[in-house]
Amino acid sequence: MRFHIQPTINPIHEEPRMTDTDIILLGEDLGMGANKLYGALGGLQLPSQVAANGTQRVTRMIGLRSQKPPLHLITEQGQFYVGAGAHDWGRPVENLDYNRLTGSPEMQALFYGALTHLLGTLSHTSIRLSLVVGMPLEPLTGEGARENVLSVRRWMSGEHRWVADGTSWAVTVTEVKVTSQATGALFDHVLNGQGQFHPGGRAALKKEIGIISVGFNTIELLVVRDKKPVQRFTAGATSGVRRLLELINTRRMYSLGELDTLLRAGKLDVREALPVWEREVTGVVERYWGQSWKRFSPILLVGGGALLLRDYLTQYFNGKVVLPDQPVLSVARGLYKLGLYQRRRTHR
Repeated sequence: MRFHIQPTINPIHEEPRMTDTDIILLGEDLGMGANKLYGALGGLQLPSQVAANGTQRVTRMIGLRSQKPPLHLITEQGQFYVGAGAHDWGRPVENLDYNRLTGSPEMQALFYGALTHLLGTLSHTSIRLSLVVGMPLEPLTGEGARENVLSVRRWMSGEHRWVADGTSWAVTVTEVKVTSQATGALFDHVLNGQGQFHPGGRAALKKEIGIISVGFNTIELLVVRDKKPVQRFTAGATSGVRRLLELINTRRMYSLGELDTLLRAGKLDVREALPVWEREVTGVVERYWGQSWKRFSPILLVGGGALLLRDYLTQYFNGKVVLPDQPVLSVARGLYKLGLYQRRRTHR
């Protein structure tokens, strides 16, 4: 089963291409399975695979195919390979707790890798960025929420320097706004590529809209009514795509990154594990939404796992599911649209 290949750049045509003297607006989806960026230059996802100490290579051998290495980065924290296949080239770094989002070495490496791929056509030394960042719900709730947001702003703001495959980069982030990933999905649904409400967009915000974000680590549920979250329907559970891979990897012979690469390439047999995972997902929905989902219109389904669950959840929700044209990039694209919308309001 195939659901996305990295790195994928999807150009959009509503917004003119910016020069490297402008402040470039980007939507940044800090996902556990992939780092997603979206802006006027297009959209990209870089699988969250990081390997450390990946500086040694086997010389080419007769009879074996040569293999192109992943992107190699040198940062203040060390040397890393990032992206699909990185775990074949060094020691896998797999840390799926939320602390990584607040500026861990592997998170910074993934951010730099994604920027390298997306901004590769621009000058490498005079780039200024404004970011609208989407985070999972859990670190945005509870006593530590404020500190988590401040930590993300702290590490993402200011000057960043790194070397990617021998090329030096210098980027300055002038502004960081933080919201939930589900908010990005909502605004992807109601705004067009210019940050304006499409026909029916304003009216849709007054209804009860259900949002299911199926990420690598978690499944997140959110219901919005009249632009406000309905607290009792807002929840998250660690039943994302990672759980499907764990059902397959019972003997732990592979890293999660290796299995994720096989899944993305359509080379992983999920026939036995997929029905089990599907029932776990609907169990989460039943626990928090019960039968109340019948009054939601529509139910947005986004995230990398959305493509795996599309048919099952469409049937489960009796056709209420709306799948964006790019469900993997929907959150980052919606964050970018939200940034455009806020810019327009500011400059009125």
